[in-house]
Amino acid sequence: MAKTKLLIVTHEMSPFLELTKISEITRQLPQAMQEKGFEIRILMPRFGNINERRNRLHEVIRLSGMNIIIDDNDNPLIIKVASIPAARMQVYFLDNEDYFQRKYVFRDKENKFYADNDERTIFFCKGALETVKKLGWAPDVVHCHGWMTSLVPAYIKTTYKNDPTFKNAKVVYSVYENCFTETLNADLHKKAVMNNMTEDDTKAFLKADCNSLHIGAITHSDAVVLADENIDKDVLKFVKDSNKPTLAFNLTENYENFFNFYEEISDEELVSVA
Repeated sequence: MAKTKLLIVTHEMSPFLELTKISEITRQLPQAMQEKGFEIRILMPRFGNINERRNRLHEVIRLSGMNIIIDDNDNPLIIKVASIPAARMQVYFLDNEDYFQRKYVFRDKENKFYADNDERTIFFCKGALETVKKLGWAPDVVHCHGWMTSLVPAYIKTTYKNDPTFKNAKVVYSVYENCFTETLNADLHKKAVMNNMTEDDTKAFLKADCNSLHIGAITHSDAVVLADENIDKDVLKFVKDSNKPTLAFNLTENYENFFNFYEEISDEELVSVA
């Protein structure tokens, strides 16, 4: 029987970048699934405060060299890779001089939210999918962690829905409490539109706040993980009303519940998980 292929998309992961509990889960979950026989790929941004020398990042020439178009501008995509020897896992990092080579992650030294966080999000989400295509690796499950991955489900279910790499993939989105209080650029829903999409496909992202990013991602996902105990009540209501398979907040030993959840949603018939 073929191994289940699991793609993890996240904006942080231990030991490379540790901002919130997302970094712990995205470090432990893929290793737990790998030990259960899954084939794993992990993608994250190469933020400027990730030390390349200490973490032994190096460029993957065969994957680099693409341009990601945002607002009619070409943005070069550089792919780097690092290994986690203890887990025999590789992590692919998406880099771009304008978007990621800064000393800070989402806010500047004055704690001001970066004005281009919308474009950084679009770049990362588009770039992640194009990188997986270039790898020639078709995931069975795509699991997105954190608000910066929120456009990935929308792209997979629209622009990439007939692409051989993603057409059979089930998309899972984990909702976390940790987010931001500001709003992204008001044109996010317009800038995010790709080929074979309309603004109708991104209308859930219209408010460009944290809740709308979660709701937009959930709208286009096949299943949801409530990864925190303190999720906004409007988001919780949206999850409940969506009737999508949902895994409630509970980190069991060896992530056994995630394993069962992935196996269930990978079946043709999607069944709700209590």
